Amino acid sequence: MALPFFYISDYTGEQQVTLNEETSRHVVQVLRMKEGESLNLTDGKGHVLTCEIFEISKKTCIVKVLTTSNQQPATRRISIAISLLKNPSRFEWFLEKATEIGISEIIPLICDRTEKEKFRHDRMNAICISAMLQSQQCWLPLLHEPAQFSTAIRETNTEGKLFAHCDESGNRTNLSAIKIFNSSTIFIGPEGDFASVEIEQALQQGFQPVSLGETRLRTETAGVVAAALLTNSY
Repeated sequence: MALPFFYISDYTGEQQVTLNEETSRHVVQVLRMKEGESLNLTDGKGHVLTCEIFEISKKTCIVKVLTTSNQQPATRRISIAISLLKNPSRFEWFLEKATEIGISEIIPLICDRTEKEKFRHDRMNAICISAMLQSQQCWLPLLHEPAQFSTAIRETNTEGKLFAHCDESGNRTNLSAIKIFNSSTIFIGPEGDFASVEIEQALQQGFQPVSLGETRLRTETAGVVAAALLTNSY
C-alpha cells in the first residue's frame, strides 16, 4: 500500500521538517498516524522525501527525513493559456484534470469575451496541489496570475505555438495530427470563442490555428482534451 503523500512548500535539505498546521491536523486527527509511522512529502519541484513521524501533537507534526529522491520533469513541457470562466467551479475542474494529466504551466487569460476576471490564486493553487498529490506526482504546474490576452500572446516563446478557435472560415489543422514539440503552448478561448481581432493577433504572432475535433466543446473540456493530446497521455 502506498504511503500517505503530502505537500511542503519548500525543502532546503534539512533532516527534520515541521509540517504546517493543516497537514499536521490531517496526519494526526484524520489519518490518526502515530510516531514511527512513515509518509512521503514533495515540494512540487521533483523532490520526494520518505519520512518517519518523529513528534506529534494536536496541531503539530515533526518528521525525520529518511531518504530523498528526485524525479525528472516530463520530457514535454506543455503550457495551456485558457480563458477564465463565469462559473469558477468549471475552471477549478479544468485545473484539477490538467494537473492530473501532467501539464507544466497554466496561464489564466482575460480575453475580449471573458465574463469573469476575479481569480483567487491561493484557492486555485491549492486545487492543483491536491490534484498533484492525488495522482501521485511530484511536479506542480506553474499557475500564473491572470494575464491579458494581448500580453500572453506576445510573450509566448515555446517551440510550438498553437491556437484553438472555432471559426470555420480559417484553415485549421486537427490537433491530433500536428507535430508535437518538446515545449508547446496552446491558447483556449472563452465561452463564445476568441474575438476575430484576437484570432488575427495570434496569426500575426506565428501561432498555428488548430481544431480539437468535430464537436463544439466547452472551454474547460477543450482545455482537458488539448492537455491529453499534447502530453500523449491517452
